[in-house]
Amino acid sequence: MTRAELLAFLRMHRLAVVSSVHDGAPQAALVGIAVSDDIEIIFDTLTTSRKYQNLRTDPRAAFVVGWDAEQTAQLEGIADFPTGTELAACKQVYFAAWPDGPERETWPNIGYVRVRPRWMRLSDFGAVPARIEEMQLP
Repeated sequence: MTRAELLAFLRMHRLAVVSSVHDGAPQAALVGIAVSDDIEIIFDTLTTSRKYQNLRTDPRAAFVVGWDAEQTAQLEGIADFPTGTELAACKQVYFAAWPDGPERETWPNIGYVRVRPRWMRLSDFGAVPARIEEMQLP
């Protein structure tokens, strides 16, 4: 699998399940995502949400993207909370995928999270034979 194939697959999906950790226990939530050209996953959420607080404390995150036609991508990476020009660039990517994003930007306690994946696995169990490929990302 190439980076271009991975990027295309991720961009076909607007929703993902993100997992974070709190006191050693996993927690998961459905989020709307956007994916940058550098394969960064960006989402907005309330800063009062469990996922935001969890990622502030322990920035390790895992995602499952896609589930139709028995095709999924699993990703693991590190979350950060961009500011300044990096935040502006993330918002540009996010708002391109979610045109209603600027409306949420006015909400109290809205925050933006960027996750830079370090590992991914693409699985296609609809193919014969099944296709399972892993990739380390820089």
